[in-house]
Amino acid sequence: MNFASPWMFLFALPLAFAAWRLLRRSRRTGLRFSALSRIPARAAGWRSALASLAPAIMLAALALLVVAAARPRTSLARAAQSVDAIAIAMTVDISGSMDALDLTPPGEKFSEDTTRLAVVKKLFAEFVEKRPDDLISLVTFGGYAATRAPLTADHRALLKVLSAVSIPKIGLDAQGNQIGEDEQLTAIGDGLAMAINRLKDAAPKSKIVILLSDGVANAGAVSPDEAAEAAAKLGIKVYAIGVGTRASSTPIFARDFFGRPTLQYADMTFDEGQLKSIAEKTRGMYFSVNDRESLVKALEEIDKLEKTKIEAVSWDRWDEHFAGFLVAGSLLVLLAVSLSMIATRRIA
Repeated sequence: MNFASPWMFLFALPLAFAAWRLLRRSRRTGLRFSALSRIPARAAGWRSALASLAPAIMLAALALLVVAAARPRTSLARAAQSVDAIAIAMTVDISGSMDALDLTPPGEKFSEDTTRLAVVKKLFAEFVEKRPDDLISLVTFGGYAATRAPLTADHRALLKVLSAVSIPKIGLDAQGNQIGEDEQLTAIGDGLAMAINRLKDAAPKSKIVILLSDGVANAGAVSPDEAAEAAAKLGIKVYAIGVGTRASSTPIFARDFFGRPTLQYADMTFDEGQLKSIAEKTRGMYFSVNDRESLVKALEEIDKLEKTKIEAVSWDRWDEHFAGFLVAGSLLVLLAVSLSMIATRRIA
């Protein structure tokens, strides 16, 4: 048996002091009287006995309630197993170019659900679901990098965060200031540096970054080369995925002034050499992705990565025992209060 909240036993200290004071007072209680023969032979009444008994019962009741608060319990199911695990930092570009529609599956109409980012989110979610034992974090970057989720084994929560990722739109705030303009930039170095920071103290020996971008590094305080060198020193491999094409007049999903969906066309720039360099410096791999199927194959290849066996010990179920102590303590409190009230004639 152990206790879920052992610190609750600190409340037993004042109870111990109260018990000591009560015992000490009972030993010293008495009157000096020389003519003992004049003291009535009749012993103290039953009310006096109840009055002296009530404090002891109350202390016992409070002691039981302290034990209940500490939550005594025993383990019903203890599982120890070896699992293959790896620490992964998914690092996703959310710059404005991720609204391009060149990853739209053949036969589907262009829509907000077929942009580069929408396809990446869907395939990343499928990738996460295939790796239940891994620790995975999520980092996004546009004009600046942000951690959306730290390393976690709670993949359900991670997928909810991933589903909410979107590209900040350019607009005006309540004060009339333009917002979202930074997200048209691409801080690849900052995104990679933040991902490395999430992985450096992770328990699994195998640590990787899945870096997905479709643009050119043109913002940020850390250059991609500096971030790659830091990853290499820490033994973190970077698997870079270059998304999109360099074709002119690439369709991009947008909305007009009235919020209606529309298409725009733009020439896309893409620095494939930068991503290749990052992968080479960290002994990772580079994948060129220009359609949905090639992205699926890239993630399948990454899914075959080396893994590290770690010992995982878990307690699946506990048998709680606090209820008995709680009921017994509550009944004794009620009894002590009742005895005290009878002894002081508050109850006839």
